[in-house]
This record gives sequence, C-alpha cells and structure tokens, in this order.
Amino acid sequence: MSILDKHQILERNATLLLVGSLLVVSIGGIVEIAPLFYLQNTIEKVEGMRPYSPLELAGRNIYIREGCYVCHSQMIRPFRDEVERYGHYSLAAESMYDHPFQWGSKRTGPDLARVGGRYSNEWHVQHLIRPQDVVPESVMPAYAFLKETQLEINDASAELKANRAVGVPYSDDMFANADADIRAQADPDADTAGLLERYPKAKIGDFDGDPKRLTEMDALVAYLQMLGTLVDFSTYDDATGYR
Repeated sequence: MSILDKHQILERNATLLLVGSLLVVSIGGIVEIAPLFYLQNTIEKVEGMRPYSPLELAGRNIYIREGCYVCHSQMIRPFRDEVERYGHYSLAAESMYDHPFQWGSKRTGPDLARVGGRYSNEWHVQHLIRPQDVVPESVMPAYAFLKETQLEINDASAELKANRAVGVPYSDDMFANADADIRAQADPDADTAGLLERYPKAKIGDFDGDPKRLTEMDALVAYLQMLGTLVDFSTYDDATGYR
C-alpha cells in the first residue's frame, strides 16, 4: 500500500482523522508548554523597568479609552527596517506592567514604543489638537478636547491598588503619595524628589502648556513622553543582556 493510499484512508475516516489531529496538536502543545514549567521566569529581567507613575497611568488609561491602540502599536519587531525607523526592538520586559499590553502589527500611524523624548511637549499638544498642523498627511482625528478636560482625581491610589492586585509591584508608600505625585509631576515648580525616588526617570513638567490646570492632555503627554525611555539601550547587548 502506497503512502497516498494510507493518506486517503485517513482522510475518509472521520474518527481516525480526528484522533490523528488531536494527537498532533497534543504533541505540539506539550513541546511548547512543558519547558515553561522548568523556567523560573519567562520574561528576562531588564534594568530600569518600573511601574507607571500615577500621572502616566492616568494617561495610559486615556490612551486606551480613546482607542489609540487601534492605529498605533507598541511593539517594534526585530527586523532591520523597523529597528532603523523606530529604534531598538521591543523587549517582553517593557510590557511586564501593562494591563493590557499594547502590542500589535496594525499601524495606520507609526509604532509608539520609542516615542518618549523624540518630540517636545509642545509638539505632542499641537499634534493632538490638530494633527495635520505638524503632519500634513496625517489621517489622525483631533483630540483638542483633552486640553479642556480636567483630569478627574478622586482617589489616585485606587488605580494603583487595582494594578497591584494583578501583580504590579506598587508599594504602600506609592499608595500614600499617589494624589500628591499625580499633581507634582505636572508642576515644574513642585518638590519632586520623592516622586523621582519612587518613579525614576519620570518626566516632570507642565505638559499641556497651562500651569493653572491639570488636564487629560497633561496625563496623555506624560505617558507618551515616558514610552521607551526607561531602558538604557546604550548598555544593552542583544546576545547577553547587558555589557
């Protein structure tokens, strides 16, 4: 009996085909899953990663609320064209505190994994108010209302506590200072020593250009300015982790 004849028997017998398919899927699943039980950590440890500050977390919630993820990914793949355009490819550890993560491959707009520090606060504000003023060919809708919308802060620590419940290592000290930290980060004249100790490399400043108000624009720009800035890739070695 030839291989073709044997294959036809398998195709014509629904029960045999089902059993064979389950067997193949089971073997493949075991090969992929079993090694994970012997790994202490499936995410490499990367120096510099920390939980979001209260203001960054508020900005991230706005980012998700407005559906920014529909057009922008935050996952640079290890391909030459992507690395040359966006920067170092994304590491799994950079999303370890994201709930949900912002990966994806759908890009109506550019990937934002390394957008932090690439543009000024003023550029981001103008881009969000009227995108076509800074990128004429942009099809992005305007988000001017963010600058007019007061950021609601009823209990900043509640959001941190919800994230700790799913594994983000927020401390009791972070809870106690959450309300003060969320205002201090958007105030260039505030004492931010404690904030920077809790959240190293946090960007400080009047993000929306209006120091008298704390707006949703402040929060979103603070989040964007943080993206991709926590890991120092000048000391990172692709093969071994760190030089």
